[in-house]
Amino acid sequence: MEHPRSAAPTPAIPGWRVIRSDAGRYWASRERPFPESSMWDGPPFRTVDADTFEQLQAEVARQEEAARGVVP
Repeated sequence: MEHPRSAAPTPAIPGWRVIRSDAGRYWASRERPFPESSMWDGPPFRTVDADTFEQLQAEVARQEEAARGVVP
């Protein structure tokens, strides 16, 4: 018997840990810190969130671009 709160498998983003909250929001945390870790008040951020998985993928891409010094 399946637990009533069990959910479908969480989608993956390579190099990031993805979770889905009880409220249905997506969160991702980079498995390794960005090189030369950034300041707390600006990108790249190691943990991000979004309403949908597609939005989360876009946010992760923005953080990776920021880490490479690319202006979105």
